[in-house]
Amino acid sequence: MVPFPLHRPLPTPSLTTFVVLQCLDILTTLLGLHLGARESSIFIGRLMHTGPLAGLLIAKILAVFLVAAALRYRRPRVVVFVNYWFAAVVSWNLLMILIKLGLNQAA
Repeated sequence: MVPFPLHRPLPTPSLTTFVVLQCLDILTTLLGLHLGARESSIFIGRLMHTGPLAGLLIAKILAVFLVAAALRYRRPRVVVFVNYWFAAVVSWNLLMILIKLGLNQAA
């Protein structure tokens, strides 16, 4: 007998979390770029040829369309996955900012 269910319930897709993570991604990306970090995504990097803020906003519009389509077609797992993905991206951005600040302090 298994003491816990094998299939845990999926976290509720949160649009508030999505919006907060998008804002944090924009802020941390712009701060990282200002400190000398580079965009690691080839796709976003190419979008940024129009300008850092314009490229980020285009990417955010695409993310909104993805989440809207997921909700429209009743695919809440996509929203949950996107939130986890952007939480990882924001964490990566924060790590890069801390590294850049540490390197700037050492110099």
